[in-house]
Amino acid sequence: MTPTGPLPAYALYGEDSFAHSLDGLHLESIAARSRLHDWEIRPHRHALLFQILYMRRGRARLTLDAGKQMLRGPCVVGVPAMTVHGFQFDVRVDGWVITVSEATLPRLLDGADGLRDRLARPFVLGLMRGNALAQELGLAVAGLQAEFSGDAPWRRRALDAALLRLLLGLGRALPGPAPRVGAPPARALAHVQRYRALVDASYRRQPALAELAAAVGISGTHLNRACRRQLGRSALAVLHERILLEAQRELAYTAMSIKQIGLGLGFDDAGYFTRFFQRGTGSTPSAWRAAAMGPARGAGLADPAT
Repeated sequence: MTPTGPLPAYALYGEDSFAHSLDGLHLESIAARSRLHDWEIRPHRHALLFQILYMRRGRARLTLDAGKQMLRGPCVVGVPAMTVHGFQFDVRVDGWVITVSEATLPRLLDGADGLRDRLARPFVLGLMRGNALAQELGLAVAGLQAEFSGDAPWRRRALDAALLRLLLGLGRALPGPAPRVGAPPARALAHVQRYRALVDASYRRQPALAELAAAVGISGTHLNRACRRQLGRSALAVLHERILLEAQRELAYTAMSIKQIGLGLGFDDAGYFTRFFQRGTGSTPSAWRAAAMGPARGAGLADPAT
């Protein structure tokens, strides 16, 4: 059923307790869960979990936020918390789903300047079978799986090391500039990460940048400078991108009216919301929703030839 209110965030493995579990980590084969649902995981999102899908072989149709695409293994999909995702798998798919508590990542990635931010956006990473990157990521997943299913001494430390190996491999493989050597980015990066967390928590009321900058503990000018240095765009653009992303999610996955969506995102006037959305996407909300609800929404997997 299509939600008639804001898109919900679903719990998985008892999400609140999972976030504070001993490992903060869960692994299972793609088949283990998807075969229970006729190989389809409908679009949903999680508030506290970061997921990595490593598909070694097979095909799938991916929904990632408002986008849809076909996957062919080997590939890796990254799904940060609150990202809408869904899959239709071929029955011959082979791979793993790795679920990590969001609370684990700051501890694990402390000191790895830029890596946490690089992994904070959803991604699809295609791999070429047999090349060095595919082999390295495959070995990292295999090592993580072996430690997760085992009970060797110092298991928790070994899990941290195996997960960090995988995250470092992904961070190095994803496109984007590397952190600048010799510059002092750590403080600016911490400011930007704090700002983005505040935006995620408050974007629906469209807070003033001065309020957010004060909460970070810096001036608005300093905040803008940090965002441009770390993200390549202004602090206001970061806030607007988050509002726009949620608008796209709710247009695609809920039955709320355009006026309801606009009101829920802090727009008192439906016309202003429409103009805001059109500036950001080049399309009106109604046209964007019609395209998102087009034939691709209901299309199944083509029967793979191989």
